[in-house]
Amino acid sequence: MRASERAVDQTASSALHTPLALSAYAGDAACLACHQQISESYVHTAHHLTSQVASAESIHGSFSAGANALKTANPGLTFEMQAMPDGSFTQTANYVTRTGTLQTLTQPIDLVTGSGRKGQTYLYWAGELLFELPVSYWTVGKEWINSPGYQDGTAHFDRPIAPQCLECHASYFESLAPPVNRFDRTKLVLGIGCERCHGPGAEHVRRERLSPQPRPGSSEEAIVNPARLDRERQIDVCALCHAGAGEALAQPLSFKPGDVLAEYVRSPAVLPGAPLDVHTNQVQLLRESKCFLSSNMTCSTCHDTHEEQRDVAALSSKCLGCHTQKACPKYKTLPAAIKTRCVECHMPLQHSNTLFSDNSGERLTPKVRNHRIAVYAEFTAK
Repeated sequence: MRASERAVDQTASSALHTPLALSAYAGDAACLACHQQISESYVHTAHHLTSQVASAESIHGSFSAGANALKTANPGLTFEMQAMPDGSFTQTANYVTRTGTLQTLTQPIDLVTGSGRKGQTYLYWAGELLFELPVSYWTVGKEWINSPGYQDGTAHFDRPIAPQCLECHASYFESLAPPVNRFDRTKLVLGIGCERCHGPGAEHVRRERLSPQPRPGSSEEAIVNPARLDRERQIDVCALCHAGAGEALAQPLSFKPGDVLAEYVRSPAVLPGAPLDVHTNQVQLLRESKCFLSSNMTCSTCHDTHEEQRDVAALSSKCLGCHTQKACPKYKTLPAAIKTRCVECHMPLQHSNTLFSDNSGERLTPKVRNHRIAVYAEFTAK
């Protein structure tokens, strides 16, 4: 390849892996104008609620006296969560120094990450720097817990939020690095919005609003319908966040639906039979499933991202699109109930080993749905 050709190729590659400006996005409100029914259901999903501004409604933890404190492995350290008179919220570390002096360190709760289905973690701004707070909320126990990544019994508020974190918990942001956790606060768009799966929509909206008809070009050309992508590109849209942390090959937010994810993220090689975590390797686990290998299924075969889906019995009906009740060995003993137990038995809830919190000597790990569809003897319906 000649030098001029290499230069053109490098320029094209650079453009491909460069995030678009915020102006390329229309925002969820613009989508609502034409897709009201879908948008109104989507706002209740875990994707949409994965990051929010801190408020009495968005924070699930209790601020009531007696329920707003966290004891740690260090008897000289406790944390207290408070709802302030001005409507703000704080986390305070109360600790005893080596000289016996009582000290306090307080930071605001500015942002909420996590829909609350399993828990929530909270963030705070220090100027343009974004940090994780040391206390999170555990939904199962309805209690405050030590935040993942923080050492139990220490009074630190210094865990930085990297762009890779926001890429799966926000719709848009602009990095001002260095340092790695410096962002433009005015351009942070919270939640996973419509355009994370459908691509930037400002041009699509512009064409739709043109009058009179016909419009120059097709509105369909300016938006992505993931259902019309081929199988691998459909899965790539989900794998960006549901295949674990890989090695970034491009700037965050440069991947767009329809792109080849491998050009943007290098996922670690998975050896046959190697243990995979139910939290960080959902796509890899699905790919190991016989159901996946013997069909053309994708994530959307079972999941409708526009709807809140928490009814496991209802999701089991998806299995019956390919399988019959009579094919299950338990059919004769559970003829009526078996049709609602597919997911419970063949995609059981199991503990994650990569997502955990250490609390006074106890390790808390959430249960996550195993996406390797298989026969698990210990979960077989009885």
